[in-house]
Amino acid sequence: MAAAAAAAVAHIGLMDSAYFVGRGEILTWINATLQLSLAKVEEAASGAVQCQLLDMVHPGVVPMHKVNFDAKTEYDMIQNYKVLQDVFNKLRINKNIEVNRLVKGRPLDNLEFLQWLKRYCDAVNGGIMNENYNPAERRSKGGKERNHKASNKSSKSLQANRLSSANSADGAPTTEKVCISTVMEDHYMEQIQQLSEKIADLKVSVDSTEKERDFYFSKLRDIEILCQRPELEHLPMTKGIRKILYAADAKDSSLSEANEIITRSPGMFPDEAECQATPKSPYT
Repeated sequence: MAAAAAAAVAHIGLMDSAYFVGRGEILTWINATLQLSLAKVEEAASGAVQCQLLDMVHPGVVPMHKVNFDAKTEYDMIQNYKVLQDVFNKLRINKNIEVNRLVKGRPLDNLEFLQWLKRYCDAVNGGIMNENYNPAERRSKGGKERNHKASNKSSKSLQANRLSSANSADGAPTTEKVCISTVMEDHYMEQIQQLSEKIADLKVSVDSTEKERDFYFSKLRDIEILCQRPELEHLPMTKGIRKILYAADAKDSSLSEANEIITRSPGMFPDEAECQATPKSPYT
């Protein structure tokens, strides 16, 4: 069942009805299914919600103790998406997860992924919720297991630090080694600072580019919806616009072909000489 559902929805296009499900419906579905109270789709950017949705339709497949619902940093969010990708691999779901975009918390990217996920879940369970699934209990158990493992790791780390301190006391480093270590540390810190500044500049550039992309995408989407109106879709002008919108090759312009479609259509442009020969009377 999972393989059939994955095959059915893995390659659905942007024009599929799945991507026309509104934010309100998506949020209502998530909140009702997982007993949450999300107000915005970007609140699901951590990847934890997506993991639990798969846990609901495929009980026992998702290691919920690895899912962090309190993830705030991009690093912690990425760990959740690693869990999600592992589950996708187990279920043979051939779906690319745009982690770098999702963790930014951008509404459009998160909405599209949740729209796709809803279509997948509906394909698996037929849109029927699992009444035996207790989402709050699953989150609670996962949190307890994760905290227990984290506590064990902390204890081991503390023991290692104590052993290291004892070894250092037996063989203390010389003054020369300390000086070399300090110089190297300053050098690396300077490099880290420079790289951090470059990363910050790149993030600003990427954010600006993505905002511009989203702006123009929304405009093109509005034009596409307008061209699908029954009273307009047969018009030559509409056909010309759609020729440009659906051009497969990004390198070659489709403007000339669109112009040909429009100019080839009878009645689009009345003869100028005829218009000039029979001027309208200002008194009619």
